[in-house]
Amino acid sequence: MSKVAIVYHSGYGHTAVLADSIAQGVRDAGQTPVLLKIEGPAQDFAPFHDAIGEADAVIFGAPTYMGDVSAAFKAFAESTTQVFYTAAWKDKLAAGFTNSHSFSGDKSHALASLTIFAAQHGMNWVNLGLAPPAVTAAERGPDTLNRVGSFIGLAGQSDNVSPELSPPAGDRETARLLGERVANAAVRWARGAQPALSEAA
Repeated sequence: MSKVAIVYHSGYGHTAVLADSIAQGVRDAGQTPVLLKIEGPAQDFAPFHDAIGEADAVIFGAPTYMGDVSAAFKAFAESTTQVFYTAAWKDKLAAGFTNSHSFSGDKSHALASLTIFAAQHGMNWVNLGLAPPAVTAAERGPDTLNRVGSFIGLAGQSDNVSPELSPPAGDRETARLLGERVANAAVRWARGAQPALSEAA
């Protein structure tokens, strides 16, 4: 069974909702999610490094604040310097998600930051794999999948209300599908890394 680590920061609980939906998608694929919540920039991230090292894939997530990932997530990223030097995460699968109040909010820049972070560790990026909705902007309701129209990763949108109400169902389902996609990719990736039967005999 593959393990998928979900490393995320959530300032007000909305990004955590997406992390939970991603974890459900991993479970729906028959694999094991490992939720690793970043509480703040001063915490000890060594257990996170170890958990990611044991995982077959990792999904990074953070809210978009001022056009980029949150400071708490940046602190986690900067804590991985020693991991970088040992290339311990090289060739793992990675994906990402973010969330903000506006439909844009420069979420693509935050997702690009996550992609670059993964690339610096030599990881292989898994995109969202969902086309933008083929409907008009007026028809993009709360149940629409990938309603923001992101390709590189999950871009959620939350109103300034309780996380129980927002992000809406479409974003939660998009998150679940991302978790399922990464989990399935991890299984295929691990299978491809196994020696051929003739070699193992």
